[in-house]
Amino acid sequence: MHCAMDLSKALQMDPHLLIGLLNTELRNHCDSLDDLVKTHHLDATAILEKLAAADYHYRPELNQFR
Repeated sequence: MHCAMDLSKALQMDPHLLIGLLNTELRNHCDSLDDLVKTHHLDATAILEKLAAADYHYRPELNQFR
């Protein structure tokens, strides 16, 4: 059974920590950003904006933030 990572406080996290958690979840359990935000009930726009402010951007072809 997969125990989902708790990302309920994602928007309060430091973006440099958050990117590692999101990329781990994308690599291990989610097929896409859409899958990640649905699985964890996240606001995709808010996540993208938070990470873009730290110069991290989602790369769908890699299924990760860089």
